[in-house]
Amino acid sequence: MAFRFFRKDPLRPVIESLYGQVIAAARQPDFYENYGVADTTQGRLELLELHAMLVMRRLRDLPPPADEVGQRFVDTVFEQIEHALREIGMGDTTVPKRMKSIAKGFYGRAKSYDAALDAAGDADLAAALGRNVLDSDEPAPLLARYVRAAEERLGALQLDAIAPMAGRRAGELLFPDAAVVRQG
Repeated sequence: MAFRFFRKDPLRPVIESLYGQVIAAARQPDFYENYGVADTTQGRLELLELHAMLVMRRLRDLPPPADEVGQRFVDTVFEQIEHALREIGMGDTTVPKRMKSIAKGFYGRAKSYDAALDAAGDADLAAALGRNVLDSDEPAPLLARYVRAAEERLGALQLDAIAPMAGRRAGELLFPDAAVVRQG
């Protein structure tokens, strides 16, 4: 039993690579320079959650083992958020409360974004993104255009391109370049 900790986890590099792509997409400078996202801890968290939700949405539509990859991915996202909270000095009694609030917000936003993405047009999506990501009463049409482009790109990919198994590398980035979408 004690040796189970020494077994190689074949999904670990897959999940780490997927998480790395989400982080890279969420950290694109154009979001903070031109899309109106605040370059704050909260603004960065909102973009991380948005990109993670888009990955989860796509994985939901794919056959197994996408469900396992999705669960491991979302677990990793929350583990990394918790780690970041501890790194910035949040105490042991505060972190669980904050994580509960973050998880509730994540799933609430995911539900809101799902409904908006399923609706015709971008009005609902722009309103939800403005409210959540930009913390504004104003809609975020540019961000909505980016999210639609990201969803289109992810929608064209199968599991092996999103989360390459057995050490294979994905041939393309999962998310569009925010600057190209803005200019486009």
